[in-house]
Amino acid sequence: MTYRNGLLLALVFVLAACKGTAGPDAKKAATPTAPLLISAEDILTVKNSSLASGPSITGSVQPERRADLRAEVQAIVLQVMRENGDVVKKGDPLVRLDDTSIRDLLASAESASRAADLAFDQAQRQLERMKTLRTSGMTSAQAMEDSEIRRNTTQSEVEAAKARVVQARQQLERTTVRAPFDGVVSDRKVSAGDTAQLGKELLKVIDPSSMRFEGMVSADQIGAVKAGQPTSFRVNGYGEETFTGKVRRVNPAANATTRQVEVLVDFTGPKQPRLAGLYAEGRVEAESTNALTLPATAIVRDGDKSSAWRVKESKLEKAVIALGDRDPRTGDYAVKGGLAEGDKVIRYPTSLLKDGQLVQSGSAPATENTATTATAPAKGS
Repeated sequence: MTYRNGLLLALVFVLAACKGTAGPDAKKAATPTAPLLISAEDILTVKNSSLASGPSITGSVQPERRADLRAEVQAIVLQVMRENGDVVKKGDPLVRLDDTSIRDLLASAESASRAADLAFDQAQRQLERMKTLRTSGMTSAQAMEDSEIRRNTTQSEVEAAKARVVQARQQLERTTVRAPFDGVVSDRKVSAGDTAQLGKELLKVIDPSSMRFEGMVSADQIGAVKAGQPTSFRVNGYGEETFTGKVRRVNPAANATTRQVEVLVDFTGPKQPRLAGLYAEGRVEAESTNALTLPATAIVRDGDKSSAWRVKESKLEKAVIALGDRDPRTGDYAVKGGLAEGDKVIRYPTSLLKDGQLVQSGSAPATENTATTATAPAKGS
């Protein structure tokens, strides 16, 4: 009994010593690593896609139909009938100028025209009488010729007077500035009381439905741009929305200051900006190639290095990748190396992922507190 009691006491001391020396590392080693619980939405399969490439293009969205309305007569501005942003129809009055002096000029021209008509009628009757007298030999040929000259002179005066009346009426019509087409007032330049000098800009009218992209391409890349090529670009103010277009015309001359070449692009998509002057940038799709692509959300950047989390044999593997150009249409990047077609990568990686971590499909049963999700934090961000 004494020997057995001593042996039991020794075993108790040994177990106590072992329990006391077991640190946190030993406890961590004893706890299995939790597998990464993923679903089909979390996985992205790497595949070949069409990748557009070509010269970059920058510029602004401008209306094709735009009119700078200017004063065609010198007068005081009496009324401005439209403000910036007002929708107008063709022929709507926009600005009214003082027409007092022009109305007086028109009245004077009409009076002179009536006097010229009377003088012509009198000269015509005198010529007819002279012809009758000449037939009977009661007047000289010189008198008849003088009457004919006077008739011709008064006839010319009638035509000149009519021209002055037409000109005065045109000047009167120009005191009311009207919309040249259906559109929107974009820039009001005058107010009531201003003196409108001849040629002074009064306001601008644009047609929002005629927007186009007026871009500039570097001269050293213009050789790759041709009419009819598709383009894609983003417009400042419209977020990440991508617009599509087609090159209509390439300017035959470069800008003397910037040495860039203007390229006109027509919108081809169902949507187009309704505001003029917005900055836009994109790329002319001069050529299209097939390449492996990845969306920006699947790429992890660490300084100059890029990587993606690949799922291989039910484990996570951090793959360093080499990126190429970005497709302006989709925003995806070309992958030059580090991944192969058919590889599966995490679509929305987080900083909690670890190299070699086990992966478990979301359809498999998992006990509570034994699995973590791959992308739940990222989807909410």
